[in-house]
Amino acid sequence: MERQILIINWCVSMADEISVPEPGLPVDLHTYPWWLVLLWGILSIVIGIMFLTTPALTTVVFITLLGAFWLVGGVFTLASLVSDKSNMGWKIFLGVLNIIVGIIILAYPLYSTFVLLAFFIIFLGFWACIMGVLHLFQAFTLKDWGMGVLGIISIFFGILLLTFTLISIALLPFIAGAFAIIFGLCAIVFAFSARKAVTAPAA
Repeated sequence: MERQILIINWCVSMADEISVPEPGLPVDLHTYPWWLVLLWGILSIVIGIMFLTTPALTTVVFITLLGAFWLVGGVFTLASLVSDKSNMGWKIFLGVLNIIVGIIILAYPLYSTFVLLAFFIIFLGFWACIMGVLHLFQAFTLKDWGMGVLGIISIFFGILLLTFTLISIALLPFIAGAFAIIFGLCAIVFAFSARKAVTAPAA
């Protein structure tokens, strides 16, 4: 009996320490201000439009910036070993790898863009096939036909990516642009909803 009372008292004390957000406000609003989400949405729409209007140039620029980011990240990873020598082998491997990949991308941006996109498409195709097989296995195990249909679609999608890799590479910027615009619109709507939720109690 005493043990149960101690457990109940501990639960009550833990509940008092947990800060509950204001009602009606999503938890994300306490982390990201609404104007930052709005800027994020506008930037996403601009990037999406660039992918749709100038897909080749935008993709090359995006990959080049990614290479510069990897290069700088690799340098900072190696520099961090001066003050923090934990996981030294792993940090040296990642730092050197990022620097090498970054230099290659900056030196050969066109070839690097094609290679990275091809690698991404092939990886996505294999991943879709593997997930499709797992879904089919679950479908036969659990007698779930919906899972089986999802597995067949996933395998079919993976085979299409692996069979028509070049076409998939050509379509990837347009798909990325469409998703960026959709994401940007959703972020803008969420930002204005968040602003209204924040200013409503003050009014």
